[in-house]
Amino acid sequence: MSVPDYMQCAEDHQTLLVVVQPVGIVPEENFFQIYKRISSVNQINVRDSQRVLYIRYRHHYPPENNEWGDFQTHRKVVGLITITDCCSAMDWPQTFEKFHLQKEIYGSTLYDSRLFVFGLQGEIAEQSRTDVAFYPSYDDCETVEKRIEDFIESLFIVLESKRLDRATDKSGDKIPLLCVPFEKKDFVGLDTDSRHYKKRCQGRMRKHVGDLCLQAGMLQDSLVHYHMAVELLRSVNDFLWLGAALEGLCSASVIYHYPGGTGGKAGARRAQGSSLPSEAGNRHRPGAQEVLIDPGALTSNGINADTSAEIGRAKNCLSPEDIIDKYKEAISYYSKYKNAGVIELEACVKAVRVLAIQKRSMEASELLQGAVYINLRQLSEEEKIQRYSILSELYERIGFHRKSAFFKRIAAMQCVAPSIPEPGWRACYKLLLETLPGYSLSLDPKDFSKGTHRGWAAVQMRLLHELVYASRRMGNPALSVRHLSFLLQTMLDFLSDQEKKDVTQSLENYTSKCPGTMELITLPDGLKLPPVPFTKLPIVRSVKLLNLPVSLRPQKMKSLLGQNMSTKSPFIYSPIIAHNRGEERSKKIDFQWVQGDVCEVQLMVYNPMPFELRVENMGLLTAGVEFESLPAALSLPAESGLYPVTLVGVPQTTGQITINGYHTSVFGVFSDCLLDNLPGLKTNGCTVEVIPALPRLQISTSLPRSAHTLQPSSGDEISTNVSVQLYNGETQQLVIKLENIGTEPLEKLEVTAKTLSTKEKLYGDFLSWKLEDTLAQFPLKPGNIATFIVNIKVKLDFSCQENLLQDLDDGISVSGLPLSSPFRQIGKPRVESKPINPPESGKAGDFSHVKVSLCPFNQSEVVLEAHCSDGWKAFSNLRGCFRGQIFPMESPSRTVGAKLFDMRATD
Repeated sequence: MSVPDYMQCAEDHQTLLVVVQPVGIVPEENFFQIYKRISSVNQINVRDSQRVLYIRYRHHYPPENNEWGDFQTHRKVVGLITITDCCSAMDWPQTFEKFHLQKEIYGSTLYDSRLFVFGLQGEIAEQSRTDVAFYPSYDDCETVEKRIEDFIESLFIVLESKRLDRATDKSGDKIPLLCVPFEKKDFVGLDTDSRHYKKRCQGRMRKHVGDLCLQAGMLQDSLVHYHMAVELLRSVNDFLWLGAALEGLCSASVIYHYPGGTGGKAGARRAQGSSLPSEAGNRHRPGAQEVLIDPGALTSNGINADTSAEIGRAKNCLSPEDIIDKYKEAISYYSKYKNAGVIELEACVKAVRVLAIQKRSMEASELLQGAVYINLRQLSEEEKIQRYSILSELYERIGFHRKSAFFKRIAAMQCVAPSIPEPGWRACYKLLLETLPGYSLSLDPKDFSKGTHRGWAAVQMRLLHELVYASRRMGNPALSVRHLSFLLQTMLDFLSDQEKKDVTQSLENYTSKCPGTMELITLPDGLKLPPVPFTKLPIVRSVKLLNLPVSLRPQKMKSLLGQNMSTKSPFIYSPIIAHNRGEERSKKIDFQWVQGDVCEVQLMVYNPMPFELRVENMGLLTAGVEFESLPAALSLPAESGLYPVTLVGVPQTTGQITINGYHTSVFGVFSDCLLDNLPGLKTNGCTVEVIPALPRLQISTSLPRSAHTLQPSSGDEISTNVSVQLYNGETQQLVIKLENIGTEPLEKLEVTAKTLSTKEKLYGDFLSWKLEDTLAQFPLKPGNIATFIVNIKVKLDFSCQENLLQDLDDGISVSGLPLSSPFRQIGKPRVESKPINPPESGKAGDFSHVKVSLCPFNQSEVVLEAHCSDGWKAFSNLRGCFRGQIFPMESPSRTVGAKLFDMRATD
C-alpha cells in the first residue's frame, strides 16, 4: 500500500468501503450531484436486528490499497456503484461492458455492485434488473436513496455470511494464513504443520473475524476476538499483525467511549454498535460487575444469551488511557516494517484524533512530530500537499495554531513547486490566507491600532510578501496593491530603511498599473479585504480647527443678544445625559465659520520615512454640512519633526460641521484617514457651527496713511492710521469709499461718534457729515461703491490755558497704521453707538446695514458696522483718531499756534 488515507479515524474500522465512480464520459457536476445523494445514505439499521451498518464512500481509491483488505477489512472495497450517461439503445452494450471491466478492478473483494444509467429510455430501460437502475435524467431520479439502501442490505448479507463462515470453529479444517502483499514471499517453504505456524494462522484469523464483527455492528464480539488475537500473536512474535490486532482493539474501544466519533465531522454518529438495547444505559453504570466473556460461549449469530455478557464487555474494552498506550505499542510494531509506513502513518493520525478529544495536546504533538518523519515512498506533489494540509489540520485541532500555520504554509509552497508544470497559484494563495490566524495576523488594519503588536513581525512580513507575490502571479494587481499597502501600514515600525525603500518602490510599480483605492475587495471564497488607509504616511499628531482671520470673523449683535437669551429654554439638570453633554462640549468649538468663506484646519504631521515623502491630493473629510475641500500637495523632508500643514475648504451650506479626518494620495494609494482611528491624536475639538454668508466691505479714504501708530489696536479689531495737517480755522474733506466686495447686498448705513480722549475742553466740534447723500446709494449691491464724506474744520479754544503753549512746544506730531481691508471681525458692540437709522427687528427684508460713527474730539473714531438680519455684524469699525500739535507763529501781541490734526482710521 502506497497511498495513505489521511482522513481516516478510529471509527472507520467499523465501516464498509463503497467506491462510486463514473463510467464513460459523465459531466463532473452531474456526477457529484448523484454522489452527494448516494453518500448521504451512510448508515442503516439492519432488519430484524438492533445492529447498525456504517458505510464509507470514496469516489477514488487506489486498487493497490485493496490488496490490504485481509489485513484490515475496512480497507477492502466491498461495494461498487458506477454512474454513466447512455442516451441511445445502441450504446447500451458498450456501456454495460465498461461496467463489467470496472468491476474486475476490485473483483477479488467486491460483495455487490450497481450501475446507475441516466438518459436511456425505451424497452431496455423498462427491464427489471437488480444490478442496473435506469433513470430518465439526473433531476428525475427520486429512488436513488432507496436503491442505495437495498444495495447496503445486500452487502450486509454477504458480510454476515463471511463472518459466520470464519467465526465457526470447524474442527479438522485447516485455517488459512492471511498475509499482506509483501509477506507472501517470506512464507514460501515454511513448515505448515508446526505449532508456531498454526498459532500464527489462528491469531491472524481471530483478528480478521474481529474486523468482520466490528463491521457487522457487533462491538462486543469484536472486542473478544481482538483480545484473543493479541494473546495468540504476541506468543509467536507476529509483530505486524499484533499491531493490527492492538489497533483493532483500540478502534473498538474508541467507538465504545466516543460514540460521536473522533473525525470531527459535521454530523455526530449515533451511539450504536451493540447487539443489546441496554448498552447505552449500562456503559457507565457505577459499580457494574466486570466479567470476561468466554469466546466459546458465542452463538452462531454472535448474540450471547447470558445477560452478564454486556457487563463483561467493560472488561474487554480499553480505558481511555489504555487506548493511547495500545496505539503507541501498535505504532512501534508497525515501525519495524519498511513496507508498513502507510499503516504506521494512519495509526498516528487516528491516535492524534483521539488525543485531541482527550485534550492531551502534548502527547498528540509528539505523535505528530514522529509522523512527519515516517519514511514513505517518493510522494507526488499532490500527495505532499495533502499530507502537509492534514498535519496542519491536526495541529489546529490540538491547539498548536502556529505549528498548524507552519505546515499549511509548506503545503502552499508545495502548490507552486518548480517540479509542477502548471503551478497552482490560486490554491497557494488560498492556503496562505488560512495560515494568517496561526501567525496572529489579520488583514483588517484596525486590529493593529488597538494596542501592542502580537506575533513575530519577521514571519508576518514574510507571509505578507508571499501573499503579494501569489496575488500578482494570479493576475490580480488590485489584490497585490492591497496586501502591499497593508504590509507598509502595519509593519512600518519593523521595516529597515532599505526595506522601506524597496516596499515603496514596489508599491509605486504596482499602483502605476492599478491605483490603490478604498473599496472593499471580495475574494471568490467570500473573504472580504477591508481598505487600508495610510494613517502613518504621514503620521498626524494633532488637529486644530482655526478661527477665521480677524477681518472675516463674524460678530454677534448686542441688540439681538437679549432677544436670543429670552427665547432660550430653562436649564434642567439631568445626571443621565451629563456625561454626553460633556463630550459634546469638548468637541464643539466656541467660534464660528461662515458659509462661502475659506476655512482652515491645521495638522501637525511627521514623516517616518528615511526619504522625502510626497503627499498628493490631501484634503479634509467632513460630515454635517456640504463642504468643498481644496486639495493640497505636500513634500515632507526625510524623518522630519512635527511639520505644520494647513488644509482649507469652503462650507457651502449652514449648520454643524464635523471634521472626521483627511484623505491623501501616497505612492499611488488613495486613503481616507478617520481621526477616530489615529492613536495618540491631540485635538481641540472637531465640530464647529457654520453661519449663513455675511457681506464683505472694503473701505478706502482720501487721506494718506500715517507711518506711526496713535493707539495700539486690541486683538479683536483691525486698525489703520491716516494723517492730515491743518491749521486753526482750516477745513478739509475726508472722502471714504465703501466698496461691497462680497456676495451679499448692504441695505442700511449708520454713523455714530465716540470720544477716545478726555481733553474735551481743548477742542470744539470739528467733524460733520451729511448721511443722506450716502444713504441714497443704498442698498449697495455686490461690486458697487458708495461714497461717504466727512468735513474736518479746525476750531481751537485757547482761553484759560496759560500753560498750553509751553505744553504744546514739547508736543510730538502723531501718525498711525495703514488702512487694511477687506475685513469682518467679531467684536463687542459699543454702548456709546447711537444709530441714526436703527434696524427694524424681525423684518424679513432687513438683511444688512452699515453704521458709521464720528466724534469731534481730540481722539475719536469712525465706526462702520454692517449688520445682518440673523444678528451677526459683517465688520466692526473704521476708527478716526485726531490729535493736535501747536506750531509757533510770530505775532505782535502773543504767540499763537497752528494745529496739526492726525486722523487714525481703524477698520
